[in-house]
Amino acid sequence: MSDWIEEGQPAPAFCLPADDEGMVDLQALQGSPVVLFFYPKDDTPG
Repeated sequence: MSDWIEEGQPAPAFCLPADDEGMVDLQALQGSPVVLFFYPKDDTPG
């Protein structure tokens, strides 16, 4: 089994800390447009 997500596949369920000290739960956003952005390193151009 691979840990990589193939392009076009759904993201796995996750819950992460938000900037406002709350939490972001992907499942709670179901039905709304969501953009996941990954960048290689802080302070680098996106």
